[in-house]
Amino acid sequence: MPGLSLVHFGRNTLERLARFGYGARGVVYCVVGALAVLAAVGQGGRADDSKGALRAVLGGPLGAWIVGLIALGLAGFALWRLVEGVTDADNRGRSLKGLVVRAAHVGSAAIYGGLALTAASLALGLGLHRGGEDGLQDWTAWLLAKPLGLWLVALIGLGVMGGGVAFGLKAWKGDVTERLALDAAACRWAKPIGRFGYAARGVAFLIIGGFFVAAAWHQASSEVKGLAGAFAALRAQPYGWVLLAVVAAGHFAFGAFGLIQARYRRIDAPDLDEADDVVARAVRSVT
Repeated sequence: MPGLSLVHFGRNTLERLARFGYGARGVVYCVVGALAVLAAVGQGGRADDSKGALRAVLGGPLGAWIVGLIALGLAGFALWRLVEGVTDADNRGRSLKGLVVRAAHVGSAAIYGGLALTAASLALGLGLHRGGEDGLQDWTAWLLAKPLGLWLVALIGLGVMGGGVAFGLKAWKGDVTERLALDAAACRWAKPIGRFGYAARGVAFLIIGGFFVAAAWHQASSEVKGLAGAFAALRAQPYGWVLLAVVAAGHFAFGAFGLIQARYRRIDAPDLDEADDVVARAVRSVT
């Protein structure tokens, strides 16, 4: 039976990494939301992105240790997203919708893997490599200079906006708890938190995607902004502090829902060796 025990060990390890990852992501967005709410009401916070949240945590008690744990969690979340997308651990299937969701999970793995590296760099005192909006603008400028780069930037923007629509539809339909192991009574309090969080993320994605489309239209990478830019755009509107406060509170709710997912999400993790084989075959197929 030793082979069976190793399989269970692999699956249990991946599940623990995924849950730790949901929790780490939840903490980051709770900090993002809390700081942006404080900024909206003029209490000294800063409406910044996830990297700004990590810097804020780093400046607190035991900051390096906490950011280091967040880095480990985000790395685990990136691994889970990659496995989730490549092996179809959530049984999304091969329909167009299923393939789009799985592709989005692979993209999410890259994003959170990068954030994990940033968190690790901060925790180890190695400094923060160029990232955030500066990194996005550098990358967009490089892409705009390539053949068909303008169209690719526009497609990326439309894709991000499509993600925002998907978040909004999920919030509207209210099926945010479908993959949680919660009874009806618990869902009554968890569902509003998730719907509010997904709606706020949808708004942010729509604005960020719009920045990419604007960059393609004006052929100017300076138009590209991330979450901090989306918060700033909301703040610049009439009654902007109210809009910022609502969307920021939604991001805090998204983080809180991540903590709920860390405990209650159904995670059908494949064996790590099997997952490695599938990922390796996928990499070979594209190279």
